[in-house]
Amino acid sequence: MNAMFEPFVDVVPSFFGTLAQGPLTLTIFLHTVIILPMFWIYKQEKARLEQEGN
Repeated sequence: MNAMFEPFVDVVPSFFGTLAQGPLTLTIFLHTVIILPMFWIYKQEKARLEQEGN
């Protein structure tokens, strides 16, 4: 039975240890935390520059 998360024993119960188990969990986490805010900042800065230009 393939579960997305399987119980595992670590010295320190780590959030990233849990994320690293699944093939896509770490990728989805990093895209959510880093890349989506980058799009948001890009749009925000673009709007600010266009406003300054006018």
